[in-house]
Formats: sequence, C-alpha cells, structure tokens
Amino acid sequence: MTKEFDLSSFIPTYPDFPKKGVNFYDITGLFKDPEVFALTVTKMTRLVERYRPDRLFAVDSKGFLFAAPVAARLSIGLSLVRKASKLPGNTVRYTYELEYGTDSLECRAEDFDKSERLVVMDDVLATGGTLAAAVAVLRQLGGNVVGAVTTMEIGDLNGRSKLDVPFSAMLYFPH
Repeated sequence: MTKEFDLSSFIPTYPDFPKKGVNFYDITGLFKDPEVFALTVTKMTRLVERYRPDRLFAVDSKGFLFAAPVAARLSIGLSLVRKASKLPGNTVRYTYELEYGTDSLECRAEDFDKSERLVVMDDVLATGGTLAAAVAVLRQLGGNVVGAVTTMEIGDLNGRSKLDVPFSAMLYFPH
C-alpha cells in the first residue's frame, strides 16, 4: 500500500521564473520518488474515473506523463492533443490567443469515436487557454468532452473560468 504524502510538498516553487513576477511550480518533483509518483497516479486516476471516460486525451507534452499511467489503470484508450505539425494523419487544428500572440493545437480525427466520453488531461491549469483549446479542437471534430483534469491548478489566474466542461485538479496553488 502506498503511504499518504502531502504531494504539494514535492513541488518546489521557483519565484520569478521564467520572468519576474511569475512563480514556477515544478511538477517534476512528483516523479523522483516512486511512492510519491504512485500516489500521484492513484489520486489522478480517482479524479478521472469520476467522469466515466472511454478515452483520455493528453495535452502536449507534460499531460502525457500523467495520462499514460491513468489510462492504463482505467483500461481505457489514450490519444494526444499536440502542438501544430507534430501529428501525422488527418489532423484538425485549433488556433487560440495567448497573452502575447497565438498558438495552435491539433488532434487526429481518427483517434476516437464520436460516441466515446472524452476527458482531457494536462499538468497544470493556469490561465486556461491551452486546456480550453484542447477541449475546443476535440469538439471541432464532434468529440463528447465530459471533463478536464490537471495535476495542479494555479487558482488566482482564474483559468477555470475559460472552461465550459467540469474540471478537477489534484492540487491547488495560489498565484
């Protein structure tokens, strides 16, 4: 049995990174100890299974690290939402606004059946743009997105307000 830990204590904070006034919460601390990572995966699995998904869509790239073991534990499919031009095949692109410019995400049309219940996973919800864009690109393809889950939420940035699907985070950090 896995011990209980305060998982937030394994996420170091780096003030003023990558720029002054920004706190960087480093999730890689959750991977160093196998018991800590096992507990992280267990907790993330519990959050995801509430939505009864048929498939997870992991957001490029840190979302891949959490979604893969969760999908395996739940015995469900896993597909990817990638940055533009990273996936072969029949892709659909969604472009969204950033604080200073735009970015694009893509997914493949053949990666799911429209009857499947989809959950989008990423490492962090900050301002909400990337997670909202991942939901939007799946919906563009007719996807039935029933929820979104992240390892942590930086709450003071109010990213949750950009989501129009139920949302869960394992950890909450103020800005």
